[in-house]
Parts: sequence; structure tokens; C-alpha cells
Amino acid sequence: MGRVISLTKKSSRLSGAALQKIAVALANADGGDILIGIEDDKTTATPEERWRGLASIEDFNGLLQALHEISPQVPAAMEFLVARNLPGYVLAITIDKSPQVHQTSSKEVFLRKGAQSLPIKNPEHLVALKFAKGLASFEDTAVNNVPTELIVESDEMRSFLSDFSPKTDALNFSVNENLIDLKTWDPKVCGLVLFAPNPSAVIPTRSGVRITRYETKDDDPERDHLAFSESLEGPAYQLIQSVVNRIAAIMSEISIWTVDGLKKVTYPPEAIWEIVVNAIIHRDYSIGDDVHIRIFDNRIEVQSPGRLPGFVTVENILDVRYSRNKQIVRTLARYKTPPNKDMGEGLNTAFQKMKEWKLKDPVIEEAQNTVVVTIPHTSLAKPEELVIEFLEKNGKINNKQGREITGIKSENAMKNVFYALRDDSVIEMIPKGNKTEWILIRK
Repeated sequence: MGRVISLTKKSSRLSGAALQKIAVALANADGGDILIGIEDDKTTATPEERWRGLASIEDFNGLLQALHEISPQVPAAMEFLVARNLPGYVLAITIDKSPQVHQTSSKEVFLRKGAQSLPIKNPEHLVALKFAKGLASFEDTAVNNVPTELIVESDEMRSFLSDFSPKTDALNFSVNENLIDLKTWDPKVCGLVLFAPNPSAVIPTRSGVRITRYETKDDDPERDHLAFSESLEGPAYQLIQSVVNRIAAIMSEISIWTVDGLKKVTYPPEAIWEIVVNAIIHRDYSIGDDVHIRIFDNRIEVQSPGRLPGFVTVENILDVRYSRNKQIVRTLARYKTPPNKDMGEGLNTAFQKMKEWKLKDPVIEEAQNTVVVTIPHTSLAKPEELVIEFLEKNGKINNKQGREITGIKSENAMKNVFYALRDDSVIEMIPKGNKTEWILIRK
């Protein structure tokens, strides 16, 4: 799902201070467009009447100067618009999502939410914005009243260092790798996530993974569809292994109709691995929530706390590199068998493997405070091709089977596929009680 662009229309009477407020708010959020010289939709009846362009480009100089006084400068592109038979110029400004926190010339910080530019005055909210953007990371936070020995003397640390080169002891490694606050000697969140026996028990937020199984394909499952829900916890390296193994075990119990008949659900193991690793190591650990994995009959949803950091968007996520938790990522990459061995290529690998398995691409969506990656079990082939292949191997097909092999959710939409093949004289209907089955027309 692509980003919804915020479009703000403002009168040419807009002040420089008001423009700064909107531009700062957009840059601190997901970006958006500003049109100056077009009255708000509510003011007059027709688009022509709302066009109130300025007589010359130079008349916008005051606004452009105000834009340049934002600190740091917002990532912006500008162009002047003209319209046939309408007077003057309209200034169009595109503000991109920024990896920085911006403020107006009066040192005020704003954040865009819906159609509002809201001030951020609470210091804790400003820190949260920095965490969300990746300017600061909660992994660097020292955790008071937790003994350093919890990571220095842990089984996970011993196991890790047994394969580490050059040889070193746990305390030296923790100090040199910045896993401990050297002023207070408290362990940092990154050290606890990596090496504490149970990070969730000592980190002030949450750091586990919750796996939920729904026995349905519905987008909005009901309580009756819930089979079970369970939590997995542990140091990051072990947690990744446990989660992937548990997903595989759950899927081994799920059967669906495929072109080869009723089969166990299978996904590319590399795709599941990379998406789970990505969710655990790049999540925002300042948010009091677990990673959530929901397993349906036809898809897996992996929900990671926190927005995409920095300048990363749903549109460019496969092309750019930006790590929120640099210390966690770096340390995991130093394991003998690193879970993130192809650093920066995880999601690209997942997409490539889905294509190789002839399944549709994962879907990445960003909500207010979370990122969800959906791994669909839907073939890349056209529904008609799948129906024909199924019939060639199994002889007959009904609506439910057709929906399972094609990923089509609606019974009527599936009927339309059958009817199209019938009209092309490829298949024919055979009644079966109150239901209908289809077979190939033999020529």
C-alpha cells in the first residue's frame, strides 16, 4: 500500500510563519504537498473561483525566504503553476519525509496528523519523534537497577564468545562494543536484547514475539476463528530461531487446495526468515509492544512496532538502507552463523524468493505506529490458468477449491472466472446436489 499524500491548499495571503508551521509538520511526518494561491475547498463553489494566484513569481519571495529559515532546512521541491484563462501564479511545494527533526525559526516543532499541524512541546514526545525517525535509538538507553552481570555472565554471551575472534572476555567485549553505560555501569537496552536470558523481564518496554493462529482467510477474523495465541521470548539470536521454527511447525498443520490437490501450506523459508529477522532487529524497542505474527490459512502477517525510520518509505524500502538499531544489527552480524548475513538485503531476498516460488510479492504497509508485512499464499499465475491446471491434474473443481488455489475471496468473483472459461468452451458445469462442480471439456 503506497503512502497517502497530504495535500494542503492555502491562500496566497498565507504568512511566512504559517508556512513554516505546515512545512515543519509535514517534514517531521510523512511529507506532503502545499499549494499556495488556491483557496480552501470550503471557501467557494468552483475550482476556478478558488484560484487566487499572485501576479508575479517575485511576489512569493517572502514565503520562499521563510521556508529557507526552517532549521534544518526541509527537503523540498518547488514549482510555479499557471492555468489557462486564470490570472497569476500558484506555488506548489512538495515536502519529503525527512530523517531529521525540523523546527520553525521561532524554535517550535510541529507534527502533521491528519489535516492538523500539532505542536510538540512535551520533551518525552520529542524524544519519541527522534526514536521514530532513527535520529536516536532506544537501544542506547541504560536500564537502571539491572546488574551488568545479567549480560556479562549469561549463557548467550558465553555461547557467542566461544566462536568469536579475536578471543576476548565478556566484560571487555561489553565495554568495547558499547553494551554498557560507562558512567553508571548499567547495561544498555541493546546489550539486554542481545544477551539477557529474558530481555522482556528487564527492559522497561517489551521485546518478545506473539504468534497468533487464525483458522480463516478473512481480513477481519472473529473470536471463533482464533485457534491459539502464544508468546516467545529470549535473547535476539535465539528468539529469531525459535520464532521461525514455530511458524514452520504451525504451517505443517495447515492444508489448502493447490493445483496439485490438498497440500500442506508452504512458503519460501528464506522469505519467512528474512521478514522475521527484519521485524525483530529493526523494530522500535521504545514502544511497549511485542512483534506480532498472525498466521492465517492464506497468509502470514508480521507486525513490527515503530514506523519506518529516517527517509525510508514503503515505496523506497527495497532500495535504501537505514538501520534504527545499529548496535543490535552489528552484533548479530558477528555471530558464527549470523541471522542477518546479507546485511541490507533481507527484504530484497524475501521478494526474490517469493517470485521464484511463483507467489505474489509481500505487501508492506505502514500505520500510525507500526509496520506490517503480509506474506500472501497467492499464485502469480492468472486464475484461469490455475483452474485449468487444477482440472488437468484433479478432474473436477468446486468454488471453494477455486478460491483457495487462486486467492480470490468472493464466491461471485470465482463464479465469474468459471463462467468466462465456460463461455470460451474450456469447462462445463456438472450439478452436484445443491452445489456445482466444473470439469474440462474434452476435445
